[in-house]
Amino acid sequence: MFKIHPAEAKDAAEIAELIHASTNAWYLSHGRDKIFLCPPEACGLFPEVYEDLDPGCCLVAQSAANGRIIGSCFYHPRQTHISLGIMNASSEFAGGGIASALLDDIIGIADERELPLRLVSSAMNLDSFSLYSRRFFHPYAVYQDMFFRVPSGGGLHLMDLPLERVRPATLDDVKAIDRLEQEVWRTSREGDWRYMIANQRGYWHCSVIERNGEITGAMASIGHPASNMIGPGVGTSSIEIAALIVAELNQYPGQTPVALIPSDNPKLVAIMYALGGRNCELHLAQAYDRPPIIEGIVMPTFMPETC
Repeated sequence: MFKIHPAEAKDAAEIAELIHASTNAWYLSHGRDKIFLCPPEACGLFPEVYEDLDPGCCLVAQSAANGRIIGSCFYHPRQTHISLGIMNASSEFAGGGIASALLDDIIGIADERELPLRLVSSAMNLDSFSLYSRRFFHPYAVYQDMFFRVPSGGGLHLMDLPLERVRPATLDDVKAIDRLEQEVWRTSREGDWRYMIANQRGYWHCSVIERNGEITGAMASIGHPASNMIGPGVGTSSIEIAALIVAELNQYPGQTPVALIPSDNPKLVAIMYALGGRNCELHLAQAYDRPPIIEGIVMPTFMPETC
């Protein structure tokens, strides 16, 4: 038996341990390498960032027997939608209904606020796919997880990419980036972009690309022991998005960042292969109720998961 309630500040270390242990256990049990090669405490990134962005928006399942946290899930309310973030349940309690109970509570929050609910989940994990599809989630986009080996000196480049039009993002760009997201997929995450560009934690980087004086693409990235990823990103041109990806990859010389590349954009996928990108997993963007209409390019990420 367990009870579900909002997480408290004192739960952060236990949530980090749960995320680290349960995620790695799932991948190892399915013949894959661990996802988190960092120590468990590094997964404190998740409660840290999400408390910054969305205070009080984490639910935990607590064992009635011993008070341990045996499940957790973050959710991210935005003006246009709610995103379901990383969900974890202790492998010791597999099949105990923890994930179902957490998901039902967050669906209830979305229904109460009359907002669409979205998530990005592994196409490999049929258990989670079944969990979501039983509750009327349906896929609307497929993403290829691709990793890139950035040379120790940086300097990744391909001919014909307009890198000269890429520059670091500033806080003055936030309104323009938000307008671009609303044009491309009717989504507003102004606070997320402000947070990442301000970079008070010290592990974000953001770039924009301009065309005729207007911002036509934006890309963020994170460099942290628990997450080294390119994204989120949004734009209107495959070539411009590719230039932004290269600019962000070059922030991490000697590392192997991961990016989620939309599979329905063969031109962008081909450019990523030319950059040396290699597939490591597939993810599905799914929606409960209304899926977004994407009229451009959208790249999700797992930090922050505000897709």
